[in-house]
Amino acid sequence: MPITTPLELTRRQFWKAGGALALAGALPARGHAATATSAPASLRLTAAPARASMVGDDHPATAVWAYGGSVPGPVLRVRQGARFRAVVENRLDEDTTVHWHGIRLPNAMDGVPGLTQPPIRPGARFTYEFTPPDAGTFWYHPHDNSLVQQGRGLAGALIVEEAEPPRVDRELLWVIQDWRLTRDAQVALGFGGRMEAAMAGRLGNTVTVNGRVPDDVPVRAGERVRLRIVNAATARIVALRFEGHRPLVVALDGQPCEPHEPVGGRLLLGPAMRADLILDMADRPGSRHAVIDGFHDRLAYELVALAYERGAPLREHALDASVRLPPNPLPQPDLATAERHELVLQGGMMGGMGMMGMRGAAWAINGMSMTGKGDTHMPPLLSLARRRTCVLSLRNETAWWHPMHLHGHSFLVLMRNGTAVAGAEWGDTVLVEPRQTVEVAFVADNPGAWMLHCHVMDHEVSGLMGVLRVA
Repeated sequence: MPITTPLELTRRQFWKAGGALALAGALPARGHAATATSAPASLRLTAAPARASMVGDDHPATAVWAYGGSVPGPVLRVRQGARFRAVVENRLDEDTTVHWHGIRLPNAMDGVPGLTQPPIRPGARFTYEFTPPDAGTFWYHPHDNSLVQQGRGLAGALIVEEAEPPRVDRELLWVIQDWRLTRDAQVALGFGGRMEAAMAGRLGNTVTVNGRVPDDVPVRAGERVRLRIVNAATARIVALRFEGHRPLVVALDGQPCEPHEPVGGRLLLGPAMRADLILDMADRPGSRHAVIDGFHDRLAYELVALAYERGAPLREHALDASVRLPPNPLPQPDLATAERHELVLQGGMMGGMGMMGMRGAAWAINGMSMTGKGDTHMPPLLSLARRRTCVLSLRNETAWWHPMHLHGHSFLVLMRNGTAVAGAEWGDTVLVEPRQTVEVAFVADNPGAWMLHCHVMDHEVSGLMGVLRVA
């Protein structure tokens, strides 16, 4: 069956199909610093089938898999350094787990079935408990049959709040998800196609923000907004351009950075990557400004639009307050004593298809392919000495982009194709372009077996995955 947008809508009509939508969620009133209620000491989170109205009331609700009955799942908030406890109940008809993406936590809480915990069987529960050391924008998603489970909707934001957040008037959260829907607005079947696995992955025809096809975001002239963006898509890379505005990036993957404008005017986020922005609404009341995703130049589209209310500005001049976030307690790499390793990303269409016959593998790292949920009996890609600095050289020999994610650690991005990266750019997921080499450094201070994999889900389950073991 050919995949089309519901009811063959034109692109602009389709993006507006959801009607007006406030994308802020439960947020403070205007004129006050952004605050939020932290998660309770213990919470319950249920993964189960649900229905979601994603493309407007004129279309049927979409059958999804959801946390807490909503897509995306509930926004979980916890204070930095406070104990977090979640009892996850599985009401799906297959195994699942929850991975707390980007959190430096104990290995037993990392959510990888067979490697760090037994899978959560249908009808069973598992308790996750950890104390997040870092403030920032993180998220949670399954790590068991992750292509299908995440592709059907299982994802949510986890916000770890700073003790002293920056002064802003409001906080917004955009969780971006990409769906392949049929004409009747249902999730199309056909996960795990061989050609998609060897190319860019399962790209959809419908992009939602906070679970709905978005429209205008109401803003007020003169206000300052903190915008948290989570790319929870299974394969879609976004490059966001904020027309008429100059956002400042203040954190990447939850880790504070030197405030700067996006390189080339576009905020580039691969699947699993996040960014915190500070936006001063400096245009006139009544104006409207598109936020364009232009990663695919010929398929650029309006993701959302900032629509200024017609009332008087909140203030005449930009807020005079620092936008810099307090640093997190990350261990600093010692490059002089670092052990260095090269990991070569191989395979895919136009990159050698010889691995397709090996247990369904389309990709490999240094010639090794870990497929499906991961073969925990395979030897690790690397065994690292604890508390030692490690420099990884990720060399992409393929024709495709790969957002490479390391569990349990944050790394410092050092170089791209031999050119030093300006400033301190930390992350847990780095986007490696075709034929590019990226160097990252981290202190292997978190003991256990940690996954390293591409976060294009088709790539992960078809070979582009391995384990780093920290002694």
